[in-house]
Amino acid sequence: MVATDAGTDDARVVGADRVLAVLIELADHPRGVSLDELAAAMRSPKSTVHRALVSLRKAGLASQIGRGMYMLGDEFFRLAFYNFGERPEAARMMPILEQLSARFGETAHYAVLDGSEVVYRAKTDPPGGAVRLTSVIGGRNPAYRTAVGKLLLGYGVADRGELRDLLGEEPLEQRTPHTITDLARLWDEVQLSKERGYAVDDQENEVGVNCVAVPAQSDDRTPSTGAVSVSALAFRIPLLELIEQVPTIQAIVRGERATQVQ
Repeated sequence: MVATDAGTDDARVVGADRVLAVLIELADHPRGVSLDELAAAMRSPKSTVHRALVSLRKAGLASQIGRGMYMLGDEFFRLAFYNFGERPEAARMMPILEQLSARFGETAHYAVLDGSEVVYRAKTDPPGGAVRLTSVIGGRNPAYRTAVGKLLLGYGVADRGELRDLLGEEPLEQRTPHTITDLARLWDEVQLSKERGYAVDDQENEVGVNCVAVPAQSDDRTPSTGAVSVSALAFRIPLLELIEQVPTIQAIVRGERATQVQ
């Protein structure tokens, strides 16, 4: 009897995992995807994928837009947008990011550390149709090659050995000619970022894009372990000029009048 119950539970978990896998795969196809394409991408029988789609459609998390074509459902977005909009950190950080984007004409992010990666929880693009970055809310980047990541690593790891354990034994990817891949040099940069209260990304994650990051201030009710950054196209704001603006960025994040630090 016990063995039968355990087997039933295992099957239920596998089924639930498969439904979630279909949901995640749908997210990669905003224009829609066919059942055949889903089955091929997931290496699963069409009948199995179709059962998952039926469950998702019943919940409103997936919709059928044509014969054999599927996409994420409106209920999925309603839940996601409602949840994001009601998060205290989103309500608190968005006005700050909007002010930074308006002030510098560049993209501003709020990010948190998740293991060895940073996750962008909020983002604002510059007004006026300027060139915009491809980063998205919920997107991830390796922490070692971003300004927000290096700043947050400074608060999250105690020594070089812990940094290595977090990043893993594999060599760090040389994303650009500027990416720091030497662990000793990276640790020095992480420590320096913590000591001076800001971190920089000197075209380390994307050629042509500079970035500075400062800690996100927290209030008594909503402690924050995140960071705020301004990412600028290098031809518009060279890194040294962006670093000169760190006091202004810090003042805006603290909610002070930026004119006080000019």
